Amino acid sequence: QFAFLVLFRYSKILGLPGKLTDLVYYDGIASILLGFGFAALFQATYNYIENPQNGFHLGEGITFLGGMIGGTVIYLIIWMIFRKKVTGSLYDIMPVIPCMITVGHAFGRIGCFFAGCCYGKPTDSIFGVQFPGSYFAQLGKVHPTQLYESAFLFVLFGVLTWLLLKKKFQYTMTVYLASYGVFRFFLEYLRYDDRGQLGKLLTPSQTMSLVFIGLAVLAFFLQRRYLKNKPVAAEAEAVTVTVTETVAEDKKQDNDGEQ
Repeated sequence: QFAFLVLFRYSKILGLPGKLTDLVYYDGIASILLGFGFAALFQATYNYIENPQNGFHLGEGITFLGGMIGGTVIYLIIWMIFRKKVTGSLYDIMPVIPCMITVGHAFGRIGCFFAGCCYGKPTDSIFGVQFPGSYFAQLGKVHPTQLYESAFLFVLFGVLTWLLLKKKFQYTMTVYLASYGVFRFFLEYLRYDDRGQLGKLLTPSQTMSLVFIGLAVLAFFLQRRYLKNKPVAAEAEAVTVTVTETVAEDKKQDNDGEQ
């Protein structure tokens, strides 16, 4: 809910077309719902990597990064189907999307904390938290990595909002992908819920964090190309409108002369 409140509020402030915002809203709902399936699929893959002898089973948890990747694929497919029905481009509203993701994800990590999942390694530091329950009691105090991530995401949300609304910065997607990718990569060293390894060095989430950083570079160049071409496209559209209006006026004058 907070994510969609951000969508409508920020889109209104930036003067984006209403139909464009509506498409992003309905597209986002569909992507979230279907993204849960991918989140479960990726988690099942993690579990299989950790314990292949247990087999491959769905319904044993979800992972944000899996849902994020799957949801993005679904989002782009739906966008390609309906994009011609709205005025504006995906690039016009792309700077708003990271603000939506970060605030929604931040509240989601608080939910993880109360659920007791996604916890960190045992620690004697003042930040350590002990969860109730027989299994968690054996661990003692652990790093509340859920809250670390939530705090980071709230700060990132504030930074992205400031960049977008105050500085009219258009590369918020690049900032989000790069900063979250780096943060999540190093946060994995504090995580204790084993989700398997890809090779001997990296966890699956660290591998996907590197993918996020790569996508940040791609998002930067795509957005820059769009912003460079946008004035040219706007000028061409203005010329087309002017020519159309001139032709219509000439025809009207010809008709008046014949009468």
